[in-house]
Amino acid sequence: MSKHEEIIKHILSLEVGYKISVRSMASELGVSEGTAYRAIKDCEALGIVSTIPRVGTVRIEKVEKKSIETLTYAEVVNIVDGTILGGKEGVYKTLNKFVIGAMTLEAMEKYINPNCMLIVGNREEAQELALNNESAVLISGGFTCSDRIRKLANEKCLPIISSSYDTFTIATMINKAISESLIKKDIILVEDIMKNNPVTLSVNDTVADWKEVMDKTKHERYPVVDSENKVVGIITLKDLPIDYSIEDPIGKLMSKSVITVNAKTTVAYAAHIMGWESIEICPVVEGKKLIGIITRHDVIKALQYASRQPQVSDTLEDVILKNFEYEMQNGVVHFYGRIIPQMLDTIGTASWSSLNMLLSTIGLVTLRQKNNINISVDSISTYFMRPVQVDNEIDIYAKIMDTGRSFCKVEIDMADKNGSQIGKALLSARVIKK
Repeated sequence: MSKHEEIIKHILSLEVGYKISVRSMASELGVSEGTAYRAIKDCEALGIVSTIPRVGTVRIEKVEKKSIETLTYAEVVNIVDGTILGGKEGVYKTLNKFVIGAMTLEAMEKYINPNCMLIVGNREEAQELALNNESAVLISGGFTCSDRIRKLANEKCLPIISSSYDTFTIATMINKAISESLIKKDIILVEDIMKNNPVTLSVNDTVADWKEVMDKTKHERYPVVDSENKVVGIITLKDLPIDYSIEDPIGKLMSKSVITVNAKTTVAYAAHIMGWESIEICPVVEGKKLIGIITRHDVIKALQYASRQPQVSDTLEDVILKNFEYEMQNGVVHFYGRIIPQMLDTIGTASWSSLNMLLSTIGLVTLRQKNNINISVDSISTYFMRPVQVDNEIDIYAKIMDTGRSFCKVEIDMADKNGSQIGKALLSARVIKK
């Protein structure tokens, strides 16, 4: 085990809430401060430690695929540029909801529950009420708290955070963070669908060993690893020569050109790579070591699942496409809608990038609506684009030119309400097969 891995393993063994520093970690484990720093940064990326301003680096509980509704107090500190006045030991805890203290104490009491956060100004009685009900406090307007409230927060291990922003601004900042996180939550990563502990072959295994494994697993494709579990090749039935011997080593027959992904790669990107290279399985690696595999079937199933899910927060594409409707006209898909302010550039006309995005998205929607196939964009050629004013109504006509086994082509024309052509593009897409 390397020093780097040893430090990460040690940090994993620490209790939640433990304060970590580069100097103490280096001294305790007998490593250089540079090695300790890199390991701590990797732990932060893994989500097992968090760096909080004016507090330091703290061991936290890793929450797998958490929802935005369960923020930690440390994340709130970073969102509102806050200062922790007391209760630092509880910054790693999670909260379930926010309460704005713009009411009387009697009315406020029924809304304050454990694991929530009260947003309030310099109302000491409200701050005390929240802490006694196991709720943290976020003080707006840059106000501080009394020593008595600070002492109570330390006893309860519940943070009191002060932010210089007003209550409305704080609520806006938190809402923006929630919106961005909800969009990210819908992105499926390779780690969500990969098969852990996959069956592998060694470079020293023979064809006879390979056939024995195939009889047990009923699969035809396997990653090949060396003695350190690093991926060195892929073996499939098509790699088997006509004149093979059952004693031939796998290392002699395998394909050494291996395309790999990591656990944080998006499934959409993996689908594009696997479709482009026409590969059936893709090893998932971490530092060149095999940690799992994904198959083309897994990827397509995940993409189909994602397409059926309701969008929890709008992306730029969603905002623009909400203003468009479509209908079929003699085999041509007709989209119609208007230019909205979100599409404008600095000079007040629809930007080239937004119009080009509109053309490519509508081309893909047309192909999927027509054939119900899984596709990814291979190339798009935009021949010309004219400026369009805000609120102008436009018509887009998408016509499928060719549909083959591996590729599809669609022609997209855009015109204004007078029939004058605004833009034209030709999109080529690759079909992702199971």
